[in-house]
Amino acid sequence: MQHLSSPSLSRRSFLVGGAAAAAVAGLSLTACGGDTDTDGTPADGGSTPTGGATELRAGVSYQTDNFLPMNNSSGLAQGANWNVVEGLYMLDMANGCKPYPALADGDPTEVSETEYEVKLRADAKFSNGNPVTAEDVVSSYTRCVEADGSLYAPMLSFIDSMEAKDDTTVTIKLNKPTSLLTTRLPLVVVVPKDVSDEELTKMPIGSGPFKYESVNGQEGGQLVFVKNDQYNGQNPALVDKITYDVIVDDTSRASHLQDGTDQIMENVPATLVAQVSGTGAAVENVQGFAVAFMMFNTKKAPFDDARVRQAFLYAIDYEKMIQNALPDVATRPQSFLPESHVDYTGPATNDFAHDADKAKQLLEEAGVKDLSIVMDTTDAGWIAGLATQIQQDLQAIGVTAEISSQASASLYANRCDTDDDVQPFDIVVAPGDPGCFGTDPDLLMNWWYGDNSWTEKRSSWKGSDGYNKLHELMDQAFAAEGDEQKKLWAQCFDVLSEEVPLYPIVHRQVVTAFLEDKVNNFLPIGCTGLQFKGVSAK
Repeated sequence: MQHLSSPSLSRRSFLVGGAAAAAVAGLSLTACGGDTDTDGTPADGGSTPTGGATELRAGVSYQTDNFLPMNNSSGLAQGANWNVVEGLYMLDMANGCKPYPALADGDPTEVSETEYEVKLRADAKFSNGNPVTAEDVVSSYTRCVEADGSLYAPMLSFIDSMEAKDDTTVTIKLNKPTSLLTTRLPLVVVVPKDVSDEELTKMPIGSGPFKYESVNGQEGGQLVFVKNDQYNGQNPALVDKITYDVIVDDTSRASHLQDGTDQIMENVPATLVAQVSGTGAAVENVQGFAVAFMMFNTKKAPFDDARVRQAFLYAIDYEKMIQNALPDVATRPQSFLPESHVDYTGPATNDFAHDADKAKQLLEEAGVKDLSIVMDTTDAGWIAGLATQIQQDLQAIGVTAEISSQASASLYANRCDTDDDVQPFDIVVAPGDPGCFGTDPDLLMNWWYGDNSWTEKRSSWKGSDGYNKLHELMDQAFAAEGDEQKKLWAQCFDVLSEEVPLYPIVHRQVVTAFLEDKVNNFLPIGCTGLQFKGVSAK
């Protein structure tokens, strides 16, 4: 049985003035961080509020209209659905991303090294009152892995089949032994088998501690969660209602925290840390796997030449870009993994320190001159700050870049996921955070470079020589252990630095603010989203 270690990523408070130290001193604790017990409950047990109805409100920074729990990559929907849907196992994002039983009644029972059985929690029900059955679990798994362009399928590829042994027992057969079963099963969240994808896209139904009362994930809208009275698991809701205010604009989101409308603020930009903490709010930086990345259309000339892709990355003045847009909360990638990750093995073959001369040389070698492109970006505020610097840096190597910004859902639907043989975009600069699914390198690489829509349509890298080379190494690493596994992963990172179909341009700490006099047991996490397990209102 192989062992995949979890990355060692920081999680602790850094009040205003301490953010600079965070980048250096705060990198030694556990992945995604936290101070909770291993069963996923708060260290002090929490307490159910007394008195009248209680509510918490949070300002969240991303928007979407797609809440389908399966194969979701939305920064808003993924974290919001944690409140509503459960898998057999879930990850405690504030405690090392450790898996814990959710719909499962304890650990899997090993029948053989490639077969397991999982019992469901007794009397588990969906919020609509219907019992959760093994058939619901199997149906949900099937939706995950058989969806067109499934994002999750590569991360679940070691599962050969999932079947209902009886109403409350699931049989899972593997195509190869692995220690990753409970780590990866949180990807499969369980929904009623008779509810359509269309219905779940608008308003998911689950068996979690909360249920959706209303869903409007567009800018200015709200997500409203209320206590699920059918829930009988180990992490009951400790407030009656949670409201997410969808506020993409950073300044407006900060204002909602400052005037007390919201008690929690997701995604505090570095430029507003002093302002937010000056009102008495706690501000915490947590290192995870949040990145901004640059993605290339590898089917579209001249980006079908890896030298051109490398040139764009060498062109970026990372120090200036970070200082201007993300001071004290981001670092330049020297490899696919951040230096804080336990499996970081040093700089990759290309570590992309700023080198405009090398960028010009690579473009010349590729026969590229007088290039004009469109740089598509998402509308996240901090991405806009990065894009402006990149635009200037590309101009310095003779590339004219027009910036086009839009919401993530629109960007991917209109520019990267079309039915055209060659997608219409040139490059994309956007945020990404697969750390919410887990933290081993195989999972992180499979997210962007697996056999899914990222490589099939978006970067269009699937089937290339570089893609095939990477996956040969990934397969070898998956079956290896210890130092041999790390050595193979290091070779994977070298391949990625040479091919760069999509590559991090910053590793970013996640910064969250909250009013300590209004919230009990709230723990910021190192990935997109908010976790409310064990959280109550004061």
